[in-house]
Amino acid sequence: MFRGINSVTLDAKGRMALPARHREAIRARSAGRLVTTIDSRDPSLLMYALPDWEAFQARLQQMSNIRGPVRLLQRLLIGHATDMELDANGRVLLPQMLREHARLERKLVVVGQGNKIEIWSEGNWQERMENWLGEDLETALEQVGDIEGLSI
Repeated sequence: MFRGINSVTLDAKGRMALPARHREAIRARSAGRLVTTIDSRDPSLLMYALPDWEAFQARLQQMSNIRGPVRLLQRLLIGHATDMELDANGRVLLPQMLREHARLERKLVVVGQGNKIEIWSEGNWQERMENWLGEDLETALEQVGDIEGLSI
């Protein structure tokens, strides 16, 4: 559903306008209703159309939270999940706590990842890209290729 990368800006009130193609997909899939939460591994946010979030949350809640790592993921991802809705201009208001986690400033990068959108500060995205395109990419290609038979 979501793919591609776009640069967007965060206004002074903490609102972000989604790229037109993502807005259309969200309006069609969930009548403009979204859920945004923190990324537990990176300083970024994860945004889902409501039905996709509900499916993800159901899978996460089915996991036994007796194990500490599962409980931690539930606490972080579900605990920070914030319901939101696109306004008439295709914008969403990102709560301060989420913006602080992702260290969002004025310039943002929005990255489609299939069933979700990643939201990054431009600086964090550029820094991570340098790492990913270096040694991380070679290691990932070797491991994924070995596991899944993927050839790129």
